[in-house]
Formats: sequence, structure tokens, C-alpha cells
Amino acid sequence: MTALASLTWTDVADYARRGAILAVPVGATEQHGPHLPMSTDTDIAVALAERLAQKVPEVVVAPAAAFGSSGEHQSFPGTLSIGQEAVERLLVELVRSARLTFPHVVLVSAHGGNAQPVMRAVRQLRGEGHSVLAWGPRWGGDAHAGRTETSVMLALAPHRVRLSAAQAGNTSPIQELLPQLRETGLSAVTANGVLGDPAGASADEGRLLLQQATADLAHLVTARSEGAGR
Repeated sequence: MTALASLTWTDVADYARRGAILAVPVGATEQHGPHLPMSTDTDIAVALAERLAQKVPEVVVAPAAAFGSSGEHQSFPGTLSIGQEAVERLLVELVRSARLTFPHVVLVSAHGGNAQPVMRAVRQLRGEGHSVLAWGPRWGGDAHAGRTETSVMLALAPHRVRLSAAQAGNTSPIQELLPQLRETGLSAVTANGVLGDPAGASADEGRLLLQQATADLAHLVTARSEGAGR
């Protein structure tokens, strides 16, 4: 796995000449219940980008964008949100800069609240002629800090998961909660910040989820690269 931060500019020039793809992990710093760390979305985005690089040798992994659009979590202490407009502008400027070096860029986003600004940024960038992809995992299951994310974090960093503090939150379907959540924030629908139930989470399940997500991401990147004549 090749990390951009560990390279010199001459190293990067060599990678760029060979048609490198820059993978940018796009995460967030926000609450994930009483049992998961604030960095959960960023940790997952980084892990997926690194796994992509292990499957696709042309990929170079950028430092993560660790702040996202997390306003709905703001009533929980520690959440750091920069809002949708800032996320969109950050990604537009970042990709414009990256494309001066790298032929292709892929944004690996693991925070659902970033979906709209990521989509708008990609639309603008493609309109400007940039080769850029955006991808996010489609886990299914719990919406936030439930069994799915807990399993993934148990696979990635079990020492950072406080299973003794894990407890169910609001288990209603996310579609039913979205109107109130968007209007008044997450604390109006869940007292502990969890949407779902972490019960039954396991590292084995997390490893399977990561494997499936990585395969999906690698297929997308490889297909696009081949379609671009690489």
C-alpha cells in the first residue's frame, strides 16, 4: 500500500507518469454512540482506501479529510462539523489540485452526511473535465453506530470499541426518522446517538463487510480505469 504522505515529490512524479490513481478518504469527526470513537467514519474510509490500494497497485492513498457535514450530530459533545458547503468546496479545490499531478482521483466517503456535497463536487469537477469518481459503502443494516459499524470497527480496531458500553438506540427504520432528524437533529430521535442495535456485532462480520465493500470499490475503479484506456 502506497501512502502519499510517505512519498517525496520525485516518488510522486514517478507514480503519476505511470497513471496513478489518488484515493482520498473522506470521513467525519462525530459521535458514534457511547461505544465507538469519534473517528469511526474516517477510520473506515481510510481502511477502505488502503484495501483498495492493496488490490489495485496504481492507487496512492491521500491523507484523510477528517471533517465532514455532521450538523445533525452537533448536540452530542465532540462532534466537529464544517457543513455541506465547506465539504463541497474542500473537495472541489482538493481534486483540482490533485489533478495537476494525478490522472485520476477517487473519493472514498464513509459518512452518509457527506453524500450530497460529494455528489455536487463530483458533478462540478466532471463538468470541468476532471477524471474523478466518488464511492461510498452500501452496508445495509443499522443506520448509525449499530451492529454494522460496530462489527466493522471490531475488525479494524477492537481496542477502540467499548462493547461494555454498547446499547441499542432508536431501532425504527431510518426512512421514518429522516424528517425529524433533518429538522431537529439526531438527539431528537435517539438519546444515546445510536440508530440501531450493536448487539451481535463481531469482528468476523466486520471483516466480511470490509471484504465485500473493497471488492465493490476495486471493481468500480478498475472498470473506470479500463474504460479510460489505461
